[in-house]
Amino acid sequence: MPRYRDLDPTNKPEDRRIAERLLALRRQLDRDVPVTRTLLHNLLLATWNIREFDSPAYGERLPEAFYYIAEIIARFDLVAIQEVRKDLKALHRLQELLGDHWHYLVTDVTEGEPGNEERMAFLYDSRKVRFGGLASELVLPPLRTKDAQGKTVYQPVTQIARTPFICGFEAGWTRFMLCTVHILYGKGIADDPERVAEIDHIAQFLRRRTLDDTAWSPNLILLGDFNIFSHNDLTMRALLDAGFSIPTGIDGPTRLPTNAAQDKFYDQIMFRVRDRRFGEIGKSGVFNYYETVFRNDDEAIYAPYMGEAYHTTAAGKPRKDQSAYYRTYWRTHQMSDHFPLWVELRIDYSDDYLQRKLSGEA
Repeated sequence: MPRYRDLDPTNKPEDRRIAERLLALRRQLDRDVPVTRTLLHNLLLATWNIREFDSPAYGERLPEAFYYIAEIIARFDLVAIQEVRKDLKALHRLQELLGDHWHYLVTDVTEGEPGNEERMAFLYDSRKVRFGGLASELVLPPLRTKDAQGKTVYQPVTQIARTPFICGFEAGWTRFMLCTVHILYGKGIADDPERVAEIDHIAQFLRRRTLDDTAWSPNLILLGDFNIFSHNDLTMRALLDAGFSIPTGIDGPTRLPTNAAQDKFYDQIMFRVRDRRFGEIGKSGVFNYYETVFRNDDEAIYAPYMGEAYHTTAAGKPRKDQSAYYRTYWRTHQMSDHFPLWVELRIDYSDDYLQRKLSGEA
């Protein structure tokens, strides 16, 4: 569990609210992530785009937001985080709350306007998960063609705007590569051509990697913020055509959207697996924390924290819809405009291995 030692609910009304909300959040996590975690048998994997983690776009994150974010992450074993910003102070604060056994791996800053000075990160509980040694930012290879004389020509390709991050991890009997992405949003339409191209380039590159017998592992999990609007889009088709599969538990008509507006399927967890022992999915889901923290009904509580922007627009005019500002902008910069997407993976194959031993297959 995260560290609560700095909370003083007896003497500080704000800390009393935080403690009460943490209890409510823990009850909601018990309900919505109903998995008994064990050291040897299962792994809880999640992906979460934590909006501008951390930037002062709508004021600094309140201390209580870090408590809530830490409480959610602590419910899992390994979490891919997108939108970690250039200054790592927020990540360090989060790690401090989680405890010394939580480690992170992070990329350098992605330069250029499309990169938005972002980093990719993996946070993992080192009591359960081991870093396997593989760590790389994904760089697309040059395009190989033939000229008029039949000579091989290499042409540079446009790199992914926010460089994907691929690492190798081990847990229990499992060994797998994890690649996290934050795909270009672009024009804000379902099948923006640049977004489709980015996803297709990544999917095909990783497909080739998993077919390579020298790959660090035959098992690959691709996850993150793909900015996919719906399951019928070309963006999704590019991934499926490359042989990625989506576990039944997080796919299909019953799956919940992952954005705060609850109308898009931006975040995904997908698999390309060659090891028959790997990839068995247990429970899964999307966690909507706004049921218990920074709720719609809490607007009046946080009005003093929102400053003048709660009352006045950037143009200096009175703000007509303060509730929309609170729900859509301010609180999503405290928590996020994305919800965590998670799956439970089986990591103990002892019975299977012994059975194969008995049958002479191992």
